[in-house]
Amino acid sequence: MHHQSMKSTKHILQKFIAKTGQIAVLIDPEVTNSKLKLQPIVEKAEFAQVDYFFIGGSTVTRADFEKTTAILKSLTKIPLVIFPGDHQQLSNDAEALLYLSLISGRNPEYLIGQHVKSAQEVLKLDLEILPTAYVLISGGTQSTVAYVSQTTPIPRDNFSIALNTAVAGVLQGNEIVYFDAGSGARQPVDAELIKKVNQQLKTVVIVGGGVRSIEEIEVLKTAGTNVIVIGNKIEEDIDFLLDIQNYKSKVTS
Repeated sequence: MHHQSMKSTKHILQKFIAKTGQIAVLIDPEVTNSKLKLQPIVEKAEFAQVDYFFIGGSTVTRADFEKTTAILKSLTKIPLVIFPGDHQQLSNDAEALLYLSLISGRNPEYLIGQHVKSAQEVLKLDLEILPTAYVLISGGTQSTVAYVSQTTPIPRDNFSIALNTAVAGVLQGNEIVYFDAGSGARQPVDAELIKKVNQQLKTVVIVGGGVRSIEEIEVLKTAGTNVIVIGNKIEEDIDFLLDIQNYKSKVTS
């Protein structure tokens, strides 16, 4: 009798692959964990035709994580994708789990240690499990992810290390490369890096951290980024979702 229940059909992965310039709104359950806070974000995100909600954070409690995911699921049909900060950020209320291996650093805890702790639980989840090469790029600030994971991000202008890290991650079998400049980054990941990755690899590219304008979204889309993740900017200025709506309606028209 075999217990595996992971979804074998990868709908979310196929959606990621389908086009560039998709938008994910990142919800950090430590900051945004009540219906009162989530409702206006969901309403504006739906109006903006946002493609995904990513949910997770570096220092989130299990209770906040589960509560927030359940509230989100009750409020919206936008797909929920877990972007976990550690092994206990799991929930069957989401549709997919970015199964992150932090391959830019050399801390085995975030390469495989956290995964071993939750392996049995993840195996039983009825989620799409998406093996993801997670690459931290310096965004000009000390990011929480770098601090918590005790790893050093790759310097922003060192394309060769970042590119070789991505290539190694894909050769190891990861289906997605996620470049993250970290929450509140002063500068987002350089679009030139994304161009170089796309010249060498056929893979899904996700970029997050420090994306604060429609211009930056457009530059990353043109470079071939499949999913662009917006976090802090929406916490600070929820009306940025109206700009995204404008951008999305231009793209689809």
